Amino acid sequence: MSLRETHIDRIRDGSFDTLIVGGGINGAVSAASLAGRGASVALIDRGDFAHFTSQASSNLVWGGFKYLENYELWLVFKLCQSRNRLMRSYRANIQQIPFYAALDKAGPHPPWFAGLGALAYWVIGGFGTRRPRLLSRERIEQEEPAIDTTNVAGGIEYRDGVLIDNDARFVFSFVRSAIEAGAAAANYVELVSAVRKGDRWIARLRDVDTGEEFLTTARTIVNAAGPFVDETNRGWGTTTDHRIVYSKGIHLVVPRLTTNRHDQVLAFYDDTERLFYVIPMGRRSVIGTTDTRVDTPYTEVTADDVEFLLDQINDRMDLDPPLTSADIIAERCGVRPLVVKSRGGDQTEVDWTKLSRKHAIETDRDERVVTIFGGKLTDCLNVGEEVAAEIEAIGIPLEKDLHNWFGEPAKATRKEFFRQARLMKLDGLRTKPDVEPLSDRLWRRYGRRAFAMLDAIRSEPAMAEDIMGSADYIRIELHEAARSEMVTKLEDFMRRRSKIELVVPDADIESSAGLREVAEILFGADDADRRLAEYFGGDDRVPEAVRMGPRPSDATRTAADALVSPR
Repeated sequence: MSLRETHIDRIRDGSFDTLIVGGGINGAVSAASLAGRGASVALIDRGDFAHFTSQASSNLVWGGFKYLENYELWLVFKLCQSRNRLMRSYRANIQQIPFYAALDKAGPHPPWFAGLGALAYWVIGGFGTRRPRLLSRERIEQEEPAIDTTNVAGGIEYRDGVLIDNDARFVFSFVRSAIEAGAAAANYVELVSAVRKGDRWIARLRDVDTGEEFLTTARTIVNAAGPFVDETNRGWGTTTDHRIVYSKGIHLVVPRLTTNRHDQVLAFYDDTERLFYVIPMGRRSVIGTTDTRVDTPYTEVTADDVEFLLDQINDRMDLDPPLTSADIIAERCGVRPLVVKSRGGDQTEVDWTKLSRKHAIETDRDERVVTIFGGKLTDCLNVGEEVAAEIEAIGIPLEKDLHNWFGEPAKATRKEFFRQARLMKLDGLRTKPDVEPLSDRLWRRYGRRAFAMLDAIRSEPAMAEDIMGSADYIRIELHEAARSEMVTKLEDFMRRRSKIELVVPDADIESSAGLREVAEILFGADDADRRLAEYFGGDDRVPEAVRMGPRPSDATRTAADALVSPR
C-alpha cells in the first residue's frame, strides 16, 4: 500500500481535532505546527500539495524591501524577523543572496536615496544579513558586464534569502514534518461538503484520483485554501470581515543571463516603475515578476506578458543576441491572494497596487473555523504559530511549542552524514560539470532520510547514477520519492518535488529514455503506462524514446526495498 493510500485510510471515517483544507504553504505549515504540538490533524488538498499559488513564487525569502515605499515599517520589521528565523532554521535550504539593483537616471529613486533605503532595511532587519553597498556606474560595469549601463546612474546591493530548491518542495517539507508528528495528509482529496452537527464538523471528501467519496469528522476546521478561501467559506456558510483580491504574476525561465557572478539577483525598475528581477536557478535565470490585476485565480501567461518581460530585460541587459520567446525554457504563472477588509460591492473598489503580502487570520468561534487570508512564504512560521494559538483558544488543548516542527536536523546529525559521505567517497561517484556536490544535495533535500539513501548506494552503486541526464536526479532519489513523497501524478514529481520541468527544455524531457524508468519507479510497472499517457496528454503522444526506455533493474529494486517503510 502506498503512503497516500495509507493516509486516506486514516482519514476515511476518522475523527480529528482539526481538518485543514488546502495544502499550500499556509495549510502545510498549520498542519506541521498543530501536529507538532500534539493535535490530531488531517490535511487535504484537491490537487497536489503546493500545486497552485505556492508553486509560482519567486523562490525568495525576503523582508519586503519594496514595502518601504509605502512606509509599512512594522510589516517590513516582522517579515525581516521571519526571514532571519527561516535562514537560521534552514541553513542548507535557504541561502543569503545579494540583490544587485541597477538604477536608471530616469528611475523613481536616485542611487543615494535608494542607498539610504537599503541601509534602513538592513537596520530594520536586525543586521541579519551582510551590510548593503552603494554602487557607482563604473563598479556595476566592472562587476556585472551583462547589465547595460547606458542609462544607469548607479545602484545598490542589499541582501535577502533565496530557496536553493523550489518553493513547492519547501512546502512539502512541512507536510513531511506534519506526517512525522502523526498527522494524516493526502493530496488529490477534495472537500465536497462540510456540515456542523453538535460539536463536530462532518466532512464529505472525494478521492479525485479514484472518485471514491467518504466521510471524516473534526472538531475544528482551518480554511487554508489560499485564493479560494472566500469560495470555501461560502460553501459551509461562514462570513468573514476579510476577503481576497487577486494580482497575477509571471516568471520566465531562460538560459543563464549573468556573466561574472551567478549567485546574485539582478533588480531593475520596469517602465511602470515596478521592480522586477533576474533570479538564479542553477544553470538558469528566472525573469519576473509582473503585477496584473485579475478577477479570477485561474490565470495563464499571455503573449502580452511575455512580450512585456522580454522587452524590459532586453532594454536593461547587454544580451547578444537579445532574448526571444524561443529562449524560454518554462513559464511560471500564479496569483497573489491579497487580503483586504470586506466592504461589500465589487473588488474593483480596492486600490490593489498598494496592497502588501501581509496575512490575516480570522476565527469564527461559534462554528470553530479558522481562516487564513493572504500571506507569503517568508511569513510561514508566524502563520503556523498564530493558527495554533487560535485553535487552542477555541478549545483544542495543545502541548507547549518546542519549535521542533520546523527546521533542519541538528548540527551533530549533519556532521555525521557528511562524515559517512566522505568515507564512501560519495561526491566522487559523479563527474558532471557545473553541479553541486552530491552530498550537499542529498542532505539539503532529505535530511535524516539521506542516511538510508547512503546505505542503498553502498549496497548498489547504480543507485547514484543519473536517470534523466540533464535533469540531475539520481536513481535513489526516485525510489525515495516513491516511498515517502506522495507522488500521485508524474507532474507532481517533475514540477513540484523536483524542478525538472522548470530547468530542462521540453525537447530534452521528451527525448529522455530514462523517463520510462522514472515512471516505473514512482508508480510501479502496472501503472507506469497510464501515468506517462496522462503526463503527455494521451497514450499516442508518449514519445517513442520514453516508451521504449529501460526498466528498473532487479539489483536497484532490491537496494530500494531496504529503505525504511513509509508511515
